[in-house]
Amino acid sequence: MRTLLFTLAMMFSVVAFAQQEVQPQYEVEGDMVKATYFHENGQIAQTGYYLNGKLQGVWKAYDRDGKKIAMGNYEQGEKVGKWFFWEASTLNEVSYDNSRIATVTQWNNANPVVINQE
Repeated sequence: MRTLLFTLAMMFSVVAFAQQEVQPQYEVEGDMVKATYFHENGQIAQTGYYLNGKLQGVWKAYDRDGKKIAMGNYEQGEKVGKWFFWEASTLNEVSYDNSRIATVTQWNNANPVVINQE
């Protein structure tokens, strides 16, 4: 009986540990707060900044393997300027005006383009 209880307790511990979420990290940098969100596997899902509780500056998104899938800018919580979305061999360039899509340009291997992916 003691062995059965020990085995059940160990199984419960392993399952409970495996289901823990990776908590977001927040760091104060000057007037802004840097946020880092994670996938369940521990890889970074998103990074960016908040200013006065609103999204601000460059935000980047990554897939579960750590590959960048999106990058763009926010001003006072609104999407602005050019955003880039990577999908397989295609790069979608989306221009925003007042948080609304103004234009979309799709790039593929036939139209090579170089983007700094820092």
